[in-house]
Amino acid sequence: GSIDEGYQVASDYAAKHDNIILIKNERNMGLNYTLNHCLEYADTEYVARMDGDDISLPTRFEKEINFLDEHPEYAIVSTPMIYFDELGEFGRGKQGDYEPGKEVMVYGPPFCHAPCMVRLEAYRAVGGYTIDSRLLRFEDYNLWMKMFAKGYRGYVLSDYLYAMRDNRAAIRRRTLKAAFRGVYAHYLAHEELKLPYYKLLNYAIKKIGSRLVPTTLYSFIHRKRLGVNNEEMVNK
Repeated sequence: GSIDEGYQVASDYAAKHDNIILIKNERNMGLNYTLNHCLEYADTEYVARMDGDDISLPTRFEKEINFLDEHPEYAIVSTPMIYFDELGEFGRGKQGDYEPGKEVMVYGPPFCHAPCMVRLEAYRAVGGYTIDSRLLRFEDYNLWMKMFAKGYRGYVLSDYLYAMRDNRAAIRRRTLKAAFRGVYAHYLAHEELKLPYYKLLNYAIKKIGSRLVPTTLYSFIHRKRLGVNNEEMVNK
């Protein structure tokens, strides 16, 4: 349902390669619905995803497939992300090589969604993504909640295998309305996974408060947290 030339680009690739299935919604139905729509066509053991304006590094699929092949106890594998914009790389996420438990859910998603690879069996067991407008932009968090509740486990690799575009346009999508959706998603997780409610209060104060901060200041803080040299980026 995007309004750019993405469909035409995908159509050109599909015409050249017979292993591409091209799907188009009649209108923009939101990410939750579209991810489930794609899953209807999945017939492989593993399912990987990514966002259209990001970059998968060349060894991403190889390393994620090898990990799941060698570790049948895990249903989810993801990687830390490199963050970039029109000026280049400006930060990196937390180094991996660990298994997040459900207690991590009090802070946010335990796995980066865009670079994840998941066993199709796990998607099927939880009914895929929850289609609810109140969970838009938090469909991944809700998915991990449902998988933890079913006893599925996941792992974060140490390798940086994915680069996420995180520019001013992405920051502007972090609205007050989105913050309230996040609080709702966290409420559901606290209910389902029996997490401490004072952590939910901490999350709500932090997320709603951050949306009241001017975009320029928020961008500075966000980049500082990711390790970017703000002065260097300004000079560029």
